[in-house]
Amino acid sequence: MQKNLNGKKVAILVENGFEQEELTKPREALIQSGAEALIISPVEGKVRGWNHTEWGDEFPVDIPLSQANSGDFDALLLPGGVMNPDRLRMNTAAVAFVKEFFDANKPVASICHGPWTLIDAGVINGRTVTSWPSIREDLKNAGARWIDSEVVVDNGLVTSRKPADIPAFNEKMIEEFSEGIHERKTA
Repeated sequence: MQKNLNGKKVAILVENGFEQEELTKPREALIQSGAEALIISPVEGKVRGWNHTEWGDEFPVDIPLSQANSGDFDALLLPGGVMNPDRLRMNTAAVAFVKEFFDANKPVASICHGPWTLIDAGVINGRTVTSWPSIREDLKNAGARWIDSEVVVDNGLVTSRKPADIPAFNEKMIEEFSEGIHERKTA
């Protein structure tokens, strides 16, 4: 990962129950590449991770979602876990925040169950993605082309399946985030 993210500001949108290493490892990679990586959440104060089969650590929320402005960020990271995206997709402010990144053609990285939120944001139709296998049909029903691969890149959208894919996910996330705005493809 030799891409430089100096001066880039990345929003990491999470709710309680995000898969902990899907936040910590990508966040570490972003910071090591020079980015400012801030946790945004509808939960104020602290948000709690999920560590595979049990509750994980608490992390301070840098900016409450109610005070976050997508225009202040260059890119968006959506960690997975089952509870996290399920809660986010039911939150109209969170869904709107995600959609704003796509409307502005900003790069987005989402892993595991994270793409669930993309369905509710209405931004997955026509995209090629991967995810945790259990949400494959949800993504296909929303118009996505789903493939089983450790990482998939589609015009600024980076997706991966699981924690074991994080090294490949991080590499492509850094690459796409360093490229910045992606012009919308036309048919």
